[in-house]
Amino acid sequence: MTTEPTARPRQTRRGLQLQRLGAVAGLVVLIIGFAVSSPPFLQVNNLLNIATQTSVIAIIAIGQTYVIITGGIDLSVGAIAALAGVLTADLLRAEVPIPLAILVGLLGGTFVGALNGVLIAYGKIPPFIATLGMLGIARGAVLVMTNGSPVSGLPRAFSWLGNGSVLGIPFPAVLMLVLCAVVGWVLLKSRFGRGVFAIGSNEKTAFLSGLHVPRIKIGVYAVSGLLSAIAGVILTSRLVSAAPTAGEGYELDSIAATVIGGASLSGGVGGIGGTLIGALVMGVLRNGLNLLGVSYYWQQIAIGVVIIAAVWLDALRRRRTR
Repeated sequence: MTTEPTARPRQTRRGLQLQRLGAVAGLVVLIIGFAVSSPPFLQVNNLLNIATQTSVIAIIAIGQTYVIITGGIDLSVGAIAALAGVLTADLLRAEVPIPLAILVGLLGGTFVGALNGVLIAYGKIPPFIATLGMLGIARGAVLVMTNGSPVSGLPRAFSWLGNGSVLGIPFPAVLMLVLCAVVGWVLLKSRFGRGVFAIGSNEKTAFLSGLHVPRIKIGVYAVSGLLSAIAGVILTSRLVSAAPTAGEGYELDSIAATVIGGASLSGGVGGIGGTLIGALVMGVLRNGLNLLGVSYYWQQIAIGVVIIAAVWLDALRRRRTR
């Protein structure tokens, strides 16, 4: 699923393709390595488990891709996921119908994301600062709402979203693929998607060509908030409980998946297909290290190394295309 505009310089396209091929090659190497070192890795149940675990990060990373293509960053995605999960869980415990409770949770996440966009587009606050501040606000709101304790006692029917399946495939993985197709199509084919790339390539030129830059930026952060909220609802459904600490670290994982998949932190480059590959790399790496009995602390070190390597490759690509 490619998403780069045709006007992109040939060297940039070649560099992006090479990085995506590198990500695919890295994914294949990880799969072969873990399959050899840990036979249970290739068992069907474990592969389905990887698909389920990867889906939450992948859904958040899809929204993060939009943001990074515009040259921004969203550090509040994990907190928004937790906020949407707690909102939904509180309403469910108050016996609000499941569809309505989910809708309110998704609208809450979309509103917070759009607020990020307003602060960045009209307040002229750098994305890093605006979304970092929103991370603190949203996480604080979650702690106030829950008093620091998980929200449990949710209806059994709600758990199907996170634990159900369609034709034997976990529903979260099906939802992830559907969202990849829809959001990728919007990015590739719509005027809004072309505006996202144009802003990331050169914001001033995008403005002079008639694009409503603030409106597109607000839309991009609203999409990121919505997808974070969807991931938060799925996570709450899987656990049948909304934890105030849910989503911690998801901001780094989503950024890593996006960059591993070929998106550039300088903006103007990226795609949903690459992000999905990046999310799979993260998911396979975590799962394989778990099977090998590697401690969580060493897993964090390994993930950090992967992030640094991806950013270094991005910087190297940009230097070669100047």
